[in-house]
Amino acid sequence: MRLFDAILDANHRAIAGDDRAGVHVADFPDELPVVALTCIDARLNRFFPGVLGLPEEHFIWLRNAGNIITSPLSSTMRSMALACAIKGGREIAIIGHTDCKVRDTTVSQLIDRFKALGIERHLLPENLTDYFGVFASEQQNVIRGVDLTRHSPLIGPKIPVHGLMVDTATGKLDWIVNGYDALDRASVPVPASLQMPAIGGEAGELLSRASAGLSGLKTAEAKIGEVTSRASQWVSEMKTAHPSPEAAPKSPPPPPAPPPMELRRRVPVPPRIEPPPKLGSSKYRL
Repeated sequence: MRLFDAILDANHRAIAGDDRAGVHVADFPDELPVVALTCIDARLNRFFPGVLGLPEEHFIWLRNAGNIITSPLSSTMRSMALACAIKGGREIAIIGHTDCKVRDTTVSQLIDRFKALGIERHLLPENLTDYFGVFASEQQNVIRGVDLTRHSPLIGPKIPVHGLMVDTATGKLDWIVNGYDALDRASVPVPASLQMPAIGGEAGELLSRASAGLSGLKTAEAKIGEVTSRASQWVSEMKTAHPSPEAAPKSPPPPPAPPPMELRRRVPVPPRIEPPPKLGSSKYRL
């Protein structure tokens, strides 16, 4: 059994009334201390670190409003990274709680509350949802925090990152994200039949195939070019030996032939028109 498996087992037994429930910290020397991020809600003061069954010397407690993580390089992530690097934290737990007031606060209500404090809207960040990390589900907020922490370059890859919820009425803990499962999946070797080929080897093989393909294309292009050249030469020779009618120079059309003699004889010749006599001629004299 791992540390947080033992913590949840002891927690559930204690909630059920088992007075002997507890965590034997001596059994987990390589998994302590624990770095825990919780909300600033005052109702949590009476739960930690007792709800985890851990003594104070094995519990590094970090808090912010809504146990919110906004980015892999946020100030909260900086604190968790230093808690691991300087204070020796071995495991991380993002712990949300029921009935969180941040979840119940909308952006418009947040603007009104800042205004009541004398802070106008134009003085606040443009995107209030991203900046303050306003969320609509405590569980989803924990899942997002675990994911950002797990992928942060500041957190070692061998550190389990868990997500839990604590009931503010009873102190009961429940799993949201089991960080051991993520580490186990990452450490399982992939069978050789399912492994992806190395990028370098695959790239070399692809380049080799591409070069071979290009060589084949060049050979084909040379042959095609040779055939085309021969065909062009043959067409040129044929045009020289047998010029096409369209290529010959055009001469003016011959004049039309005269009609046959038979047709010309059959056409009647009109009588000769005599000019009228002059007025002074004898023909018109009396």
